[in-house]
Amino acid sequence: MQDSVGIPAFFSSSGDHVHHDAVTRSGQSVYMSVYRTKIADHCRLITITWCKNLLLHGLSVSVEGPEGERETKHSCKVELKPWYFWRKQGSKRFILDGKYVDVFWDLKAAKFNGETEPASEYYVAVVCDKEIVLLLGDLKKEAQRRIGCRKALIDPILVSKKEHIFGKKKFSTRAKFHEKGRLHEISIECRNKSCGDQSIVSEVQPEMEIRFDGHLVVHVKHLQWKFRGNESVHLNKMRVEVYWDVHDWLFSPGLKHALFIFKPIMSSTSLSSSRSSSSPSLSSLLSSSSSSTPLSTQTESSGSVEGLSVSGPSSSDQFSLFLYAWKVE
Repeated sequence: MQDSVGIPAFFSSSGDHVHHDAVTRSGQSVYMSVYRTKIADHCRLITITWCKNLLLHGLSVSVEGPEGERETKHSCKVELKPWYFWRKQGSKRFILDGKYVDVFWDLKAAKFNGETEPASEYYVAVVCDKEIVLLLGDLKKEAQRRIGCRKALIDPILVSKKEHIFGKKKFSTRAKFHEKGRLHEISIECRNKSCGDQSIVSEVQPEMEIRFDGHLVVHVKHLQWKFRGNESVHLNKMRVEVYWDVHDWLFSPGLKHALFIFKPIMSSTSLSSSRSSSSPSLSSLLSSSSSSTPLSTQTESSGSVEGLSVSGPSSSDQFSLFLYAWKVE
């Protein structure tokens, strides 16, 4: 059931996904977090979407049907304009399989610190059957007191995060690879390097650098030949698989995006096994989205990039970060 609040322009008219063409038209940041939990007697995906432009922030909460049935998705949307103070706190309700689902939020004092997703002083809660099935933000105690419902016995699992960012040559974001881990600075830079004798016309070859917390972890030379690939990166005691597809940056005219996927491997054997076994290819990893219980939303991109579904023994092994980097000329 759709709500009566105005829908921001950067939300798709279907109410299901933030389409790439809508992102391109608005040119604004989009940040999506996908959680898996039990709600209305079924295991479902809950997607929290934050959008930002010069005038407002947008919040969307959507719940898929059982076992990832996207055709039965329900959602509510909130438009947070600075001159509408009262809309920064409230609740909305929709019906899911005959049960009421309530979404509560308090963003009156939320601190965004220039980011798309708030950093502190807020909460967003999803309630069903008098249980808080998902609670985000740092005001959790205040949220439980106001809502008056108990916390669900099953903790939600963070499945994936998807972010759309814009830039010319350098793209930066911050991300946690573990729910209780610290924020890491991720930067991606694509530039042209001149090769050959300075006395003659130099050949220009694109190359790419990816840094974690200022440290160079991936350096791809001759990017025009290696526009798709992956590398294993060691971050403290964790291994992170880094996948990239920058084909459209190099060979497609107009405003196009590259896709980067960061997949942490938290198992105790990851460090030793990574030295003896090779990582799966990008296409084989993404083809696993045909699993009967998809754990992440489908993503559209160029070439073979269609979606991602991963499974593992722990919530850490199930998480992936999708970064859509839109290159502005």
